[in-house]
Formats: sequence, C-alpha cells, structure tokens
Amino acid sequence: MTGTSGAAAAGGQAARPVQGPAGAGPAATGGPGLPRRLERLYEGKAKVVYRTSDPGLVWIHFKDDTTAFDGKKRAFIPGKGRLNALISAHLFRVVEDAGVPTHFAGLAGERDMLARAVKIIPIEVVVRNVVAGSLARRLGLPEGQPLPEAVVELYYKRDDLGDPLINRSHARVLGLARDEELDRIQDMALAINRALRDFLLDRGLVLVDFKLEFGRDAGGQILLADEISPDTCRFWDRTTGQRLDKDRFRQGLGGEVEAYAEVLRRVTAGAGDGSPAAGAGTGEVRS
Repeated sequence: MTGTSGAAAAGGQAARPVQGPAGAGPAATGGPGLPRRLERLYEGKAKVVYRTSDPGLVWIHFKDDTTAFDGKKRAFIPGKGRLNALISAHLFRVVEDAGVPTHFAGLAGERDMLARAVKIIPIEVVVRNVVAGSLARRLGLPEGQPLPEAVVELYYKRDDLGDPLINRSHARVLGLARDEELDRIQDMALAINRALRDFLLDRGLVLVDFKLEFGRDAGGQILLADEISPDTCRFWDRTTGQRLDKDRFRQGLGGEVEAYAEVLRRVTAGAGDGSPAAGAGTGEVRS
C-alpha cells in the first residue's frame, strides 16, 4: 500500500480488531458492526484501498494478482489474496501483542481488512536474518548463511526508480523522515523481527527476511502498515528448507497456493506444531 489513505482514527492503537462476516468479499459494502465501503483511493499490484464511512478507517481488499521483478512477471493465482489477508491479520496481532502499534483494525471478510488510515512513509524497510536474494548478489555471500545479527536496510519507495537502496542521509535529504522517526522505525522493525522470528520458529518456519512499510496517523504516530504475508516475507521450512513464500513464483517453482496455505496453517496453530501438513513437502509444494 502506498500514498495517503486519509486521516487516522483518533486513539491509534486503542481500538481492538473487529471480526467481520466471513463471506464478505470484493463487493462487500459493510455489514453488522462494519463501516460502509466507499470509493477507491488507490490500487496497487496486490491490494486495493477504499475510503469508508468511518473517516479514520480504510478498507483494504487483497487481490489474487501476483507480480515480480518490478512488474515484469505477472500472474493471477486464485486464492492468494484470501490467504495473505488471513496470514496478515494473525501476524499483525502477534506484533501488537509484542507492543508494536499497527494499522490493523480487523477483518471485513476473508480477503478484506479494515485498517487505521495513515499516510505511508515512502521507505521500504527490509530486515534480514539469513542471506538470500539481493543480499547474496550484492555482497557475494552464500544464500542460506545465517547472519550474526539482524540487518536493516532502507529502500526509497519509487517504482519508477526501481526502489533503490538508500541510507539515513538520503532519507533526510529527500525529506522522507526525520532522524527521530528513523530511529523509531528501526527500533520498531527490530522489535517486529524479534516477535515474528520467535513466533514462527516455534511453528517450524525460519523468517529469512521481510519487507515492512510504516505510516503516520493523523496525530503523527508511526504505525506498522501494509501487510505481513508470504508476498512480503521469506519463510523457509526449518527442517527441509522449503520455500513457502513468493520465491515460488519468482523462481517458477509452482505450488504457491499450497505453500501459502501451509503458512496459514502453521501461524494459526499452536507452538510446536510445525510438522508439514498432508501434501506439504511432497511434489505438491516443491522447493
């Protein structure tokens, strides 16, 4: 999600998740306890953001569209949006339980989410625990090598420039964020990493790396925004090393829906229940 999504709800983190009707979908315009969905504010590669009858909330619809390599590779994967919405909802709650404020305000169906309105800070924050992807290519390190400490990287959120890697000086010069905000973002990113890494490891998943986006609410508070899903994280099976994330699409491995469904099964299971489900680890989800 990018750009401005309206003024944030007063009170920020105080609101608790609201569970909407499970059948609500892209045509839903509200229901018992839910605001009405109004006009579209923004459509990105994987989500559509709508204004709602509550000025402090936006309605986020998760699409089944999938892209990689700056949109050069595209596909439609039925069911992916639903899985990402449900996984994100659960992991947002994990992050909130660790004391990190987020924009998550509840589900409005199986592929629709209500979120506190924020203005997105145009910086993508990537946290890395294990060498993979561009880090291996840039630094000549072997993929799969654990890092001795988490690495936090900043990328300028500009599709037309290819989202270049930047540093704090760039962020200040470009007017993207103040020093104290960058400090806060780094502290939040590391706290999110600790919470998710431990939670996922207990469920047999290694959090290799992940992308975060943050936004400012109407009062200037910084909230974690966007999503936390296999589209934005690398999840590897702790035992087999299977890739259970968007790399299955990037690398043409197939089995995206089965992999995402396995992540959902594990994140909603109890700690220690990290054994593969029936079919996972076979030809249905190939690493």
